Amino acid sequence: MKGHTMNKRIIYKNEKGGVSVITPTDCGLTVEQIAAKDVPTGSPYKVVDVADIPTDRSERSGWTVDKADLTDGVGE
Repeated sequence: MKGHTMNKRIIYKNEKGGVSVITPTDCGLTVEQIAAKDVPTGSPYKVVDVADIPTDRSERSGWTVDKADLTDGVGE
């Protein structure tokens, strides 16, 4: 689905307790395949709309996510 990945972001809780954001590209893989390979092994993740990500990067350091909300899969 070309363009589909452009509207999505993959989020997961990193080892420092913050939220890491992966921006998928149109590389021939689905968002789920990208998440499975790029999210650290054993880390749960969530695929969200780009609109759900803070646009001001200075706000991102204070952004948190509840691990219970990371329900779309786990990094392989």
